[in-house]
Amino acid sequence: MKISEVISKLEQWAPRALQEGYDNAGLLSGDADEECRGALCCLDITQKVLEEALEQNCNLIIAHHPLVFQSIKSLAGNTLVNRLLVFAIKNNVAVYAFHTNLDNVLSGVNAAFANKMGISPIGRQILYKKSRQVAKLYTYVPKTHHLQVQKALYATGAGQIGLYENCSFSALGTGTFRPMEGSKPFIGSTDGPLETLEEIKLEVIFPVWLKENVLQALHNAHPYETVAYEIVITENTHPETGSGLIGNLEYPLEETEFLSLIKAKFHLSVIKTSPLMNKKVQKVAICGGAGSFLISHAIRQGADVFITSDLKYHDYFEADGKILLMDIGHYESEVATVELMTGYINSKFPNFAVLKTKVITNPVQYFT
Repeated sequence: MKISEVISKLEQWAPRALQEGYDNAGLLSGDADEECRGALCCLDITQKVLEEALEQNCNLIIAHHPLVFQSIKSLAGNTLVNRLLVFAIKNNVAVYAFHTNLDNVLSGVNAAFANKMGISPIGRQILYKKSRQVAKLYTYVPKTHHLQVQKALYATGAGQIGLYENCSFSALGTGTFRPMEGSKPFIGSTDGPLETLEEIKLEVIFPVWLKENVLQALHNAHPYETVAYEIVITENTHPETGSGLIGNLEYPLEETEFLSLIKAKFHLSVIKTSPLMNKKVQKVAICGGAGSFLISHAIRQGADVFITSDLKYHDYFEADGKILLMDIGHYESEVATVELMTGYINSKFPNFAVLKTKVITNPVQYFT
């Protein structure tokens, strides 16, 4: 199996098109066409993680955080990133980052976070759904081939709206064209009259990351030599993509009970919080990693608590007596992602060696 096959499966789960504009997800070094002997999943890439990969005969590292985040003009310097990247290249270890695209799917980073703390899987939703995640295709098909093209588009995943699939709209009309010299028309000839034909205008929506597959299916199924179509990016959100997650505990807990639960589940020595509100906790909003930008969304959706990391001093004022804010640490809020990635790859390639790192890469320590 090639490294590219592993990457392809990962990006079916969390397409790279979903990464944030500032991010650097994808294959950062290595040859995608090489045979993959084994993969090691981790949160961060450190020297110890690279050495672990070599010891375990893994020539692919799948990390949540990109090793290369900002542009590199030279590999000659003695910076940490340069040293690690050169070591990976010299030892033929491919490095792949699975970052904000995995943050931005409902079954990704925040699902692992939610599972660990006991948020019910029933009724979970994206905390902040982003717009412009859905495109609409308009195309014009001869009436005789309408169903053929429609089925081909559905097979790519186009036409799903919420819990409904195979959704589209069709309207009958008349198409006209005159074949020009060198063309190979479906009907008519280059020296013939203007052609008119009963055509169906077919409309179907699809997630933006399926664009390439949708267009390929359209061209393969359509009888015309030159296919007329339009694609429009809509303001629609996609129900399973966006930032953060919100859901409910199976039963309400007192604030101090909930804090003790989180402390135990995530092996914490300390939790930073806004002032306690002395009310029960049931509706919980979360964001693995740095999530201060979601505080207002958590309040607007009526969450009792918002758990994330990297909150700054002034962020705590935004609680304003409306919500309990909890900062449990960046590493702690995302470490369950390693097991999530490992489990996913195992489910797709059951006979493939995929390992979860034993190295604790958390750079933050607490003196207690």
